[in-house]
Amino acid sequence: MTARTIERRTRLAAAEIAAVRRLVDDVTEADGVRPLSEHVMLHLRYGGDAPARSFLAHRDGELVGYAHLDVTDAVEGPSAELAVAPTARRAGVGRTLVEAILAEVPDGRMRLWAHGRQSGAGALARGLGFERERVLWQLRRSLYAPLPDPQLPPQVSVRTFVVDRDEAAWTRVNNRAFAAHPDQGDWGPEQIRMREQEPWFDPAGFFLAERAGELVGFHWTKVHGADPGGPDHGHEAIGEVYVVGVDPAAQGIGLGRALTLVGLRHLRARGLSSAMLYVDDSNPGAVRMYERLGFTRWDVDVCYRRPESRAGAAA
Repeated sequence: MTARTIERRTRLAAAEIAAVRRLVDDVTEADGVRPLSEHVMLHLRYGGDAPARSFLAHRDGELVGYAHLDVTDAVEGPSAELAVAPTARRAGVGRTLVEAILAEVPDGRMRLWAHGRQSGAGALARGLGFERERVLWQLRRSLYAPLPDPQLPPQVSVRTFVVDRDEAAWTRVNNRAFAAHPDQGDWGPEQIRMREQEPWFDPAGFFLAERAGELVGFHWTKVHGADPGGPDHGHEAIGEVYVVGVDPAAQGIGLGRALTLVGLRHLRARGLSSAMLYVDDSNPGAVRMYERLGFTRWDVDVCYRRPESRAGAAA
């Protein structure tokens, strides 16, 4: 039976947040991959992020679907992510959510993310005529395998992040390093402060490289599943190469590789057996570097875009 009640929200109430998080947990457990990105989950914790919009699909009073629409990117256009309860699939819930989202997009342009190879969002996007636009690979490697010693460039030293002191300098370097990146290149201090409030944040795993007293690079690590009661349901913890960035003025001297190894050795010292990372397939240099460090392809997130012809017809 198709979900017939779709409610639109700019902010979610506490009970709605709890219901969406339960839905996301159910989908993650069933599919082995979380259906919503970290960005969406971070803002969901606090009820949403204006001017983003949330769509709730109910059937017989039960939440069976959720979609998030981000309209903040004027260049690339709005992007959406969705989750459908395992017990409510193949009943039109996902299609109904996408149709509700499209009604909110005046010019018909929209991107739809599908997380994981088996994501139903991918099949839905293709069925609605969306075309594959961007691929984000998840790579993994064993931390039991040998790790080379980090070889820092001359005059470069590494220390750990200091909360309430390093946010502004880190933001400047991050934005220079990722100036052309669609997700990472326009952060403000609020983006890092929000993550500082997350249970996984650990400044001891956040490494800063300095040269002549100036920040020139960083490796921010993360651990998934360290909390048995957390959203990973007690699965074995895994480390993440969360973000590695090098200031353009310090690129080409091997700093990215060295910082990656610093973080990997830290994760291994924490007793973790494996590490993961995400890398855009449009960055072949980064893919090659990580593969040379022993990472292999594990899973994939795909962004689908509505073709301009269809978008124009809907406008």
